Amino acid sequence: MSSQDTNDRRIEQIEKEMADLRAASSGTEARMNELQQELAKLAAAAPPKHPSWLSVQLARHPKRPHSLDYIQRLFADFQELHGDRFFGDDPAIVCGMCRFEGQPLMVVGQQKGRDTKQKLYRNFGMPKPEGYRKAMRLMRLAAKFRRPIVTLLDTPGAYPGIDAEERGQAEAIAYNLREMARLDTPVIVVVIGEGGSGGALALGIGNRILMLENAIYSVISPESCAAIIWRDAGKAELAAAALKLTAPDLHRLGLIDAIVPEPEGGAQEDWDQAAEFLRVALRESLAALSGLAPEEAVEHRYQKFRRMAGFFTEAPAV
Repeated sequence: MSSQDTNDRRIEQIEKEMADLRAASSGTEARMNELQQELAKLAAAAPPKHPSWLSVQLARHPKRPHSLDYIQRLFADFQELHGDRFFGDDPAIVCGMCRFEGQPLMVVGQQKGRDTKQKLYRNFGMPKPEGYRKAMRLMRLAAKFRRPIVTLLDTPGAYPGIDAEERGQAEAIAYNLREMARLDTPVIVVVIGEGGSGGALALGIGNRILMLENAIYSVISPESCAAIIWRDAGKAELAAAALKLTAPDLHRLGLIDAIVPEPEGGAQEDWDQAAEFLRVALRESLAALSGLAPEEAVEHRYQKFRRMAGFFTEAPAV
């Protein structure tokens, strides 16, 4: 174990002990002072973390608001709908009709759990094929009634278990990519936390793509990337910097349309303020897309993704 890993682990131990002391009733002042002094020394000795790795940590923060937290604050008359009509229902994806400032629309969100029981129920936010098929069934329903669609991305990736593979995980993701490109109603995508690989991209084909300031969106997790490239998952911080997975990186590359600000310190510090920032961004995006005819919505989306990865203004010399 490296000295940095030892340092980080000791910081975690100190923070846990300080939390326990705060919960105690009395007689903890002297020990609390000792821990605060040790924590300050460790923090001063630790090398500064790369901004990309800080974004990864904030995107995964256990107190960060999830899809249902934003739905509760932003959308009225939310009615959750269930089932893919093939196999079952997937709690890792929540879908429903609702209203945003009086305008009817469909919202689809990837939902993580908050405590152990919820995490198991939501499968840690990792959807299975029935989740993606449920989402597509309901997005088609929204398109039938000309309702805009908002998707909220927050997953470490699609579930890689054998049961998901047996039911066609790869086919479900690929099918969603194709069919979302064909939806003849405006689609707004918001990355609110982790945007992990194809598991997030399966709900990420939109006319406008927004990212919260401290969210991440990447083809692979930093740990998996480091394990493949350097055979060392401990180099995840280095991988995070190389992957260009932060909102500023992706906005600079033209892969997202706008960055949604967060409260100071991250969305976990003030859920209500984070939701208000997102409300403003959604209002602007819906207004910008409201005039699109059905065929224009499809063409707009097609051209948007065709322009991605155009890194050369002219053909490179042979």
